[in-house]
Amino acid sequence: MEFIKDTETLEEIYHSPPGAASLRKVVHSLTPLYRKWIMTSRLCILSTVGPEGVDGSPRGDDGPAVLELDPNTLALPDWRGNNRLDSLRNIVRDPRVALMFMVSGSNNVVRVNGTARLTADADLRARFEKHGKQPATVIVIEIAEIYTQCARALMRAEIWTSGDNSAELPSIGEILAEASQGEEGGERYDSEWGARAAKTMW
Repeated sequence: MEFIKDTETLEEIYHSPPGAASLRKVVHSLTPLYRKWIMTSRLCILSTVGPEGVDGSPRGDDGPAVLELDPNTLALPDWRGNNRLDSLRNIVRDPRVALMFMVSGSNNVVRVNGTARLTADADLRARFEKHGKQPATVIVIEIAEIYTQCARALMRAEIWTSGDNSAELPSIGEILAEASQGEEGGERYDSEWGARAAKTMW
């Protein structure tokens, strides 16, 4: 198997130039329509990079996933998770981030590239308060560019219309038991997870 080692070879394979629309759709701050799209999204994927490699982390909320601080700045709360802190460690050491915003039912994705900083500022954390709880930190993202992603990937996957494909999936307890060679996970983990998640959602 031969691998592509330079951009010239890559461009020869993809010989057609990008369409004009794919270049013209890029903006560098929130516009009214991009703002409407992003503020409708309850789920985004946060991608970061650091010395140990890359990380992709889903971020979701029961309303907009992010808060607009100004047309050039978004704020993303860090709600309760597993405390691995992979994304947060990356941001502290390398500010480059990318976000993919999805809206249920739409095959389009809106992407934001930029740089991020992490803060535990009390006033900003308080703006996200829910059920008497606040995020431990907030990711503040300076927007470099915003653009839509081609819908073909979600159309091919039929992600919103193919029905429930989860019936034959292993449980997280089963995966954890396999990965830990039986030291963690299993049926007890699965049976306790729902109640634990409900208590620690925020």
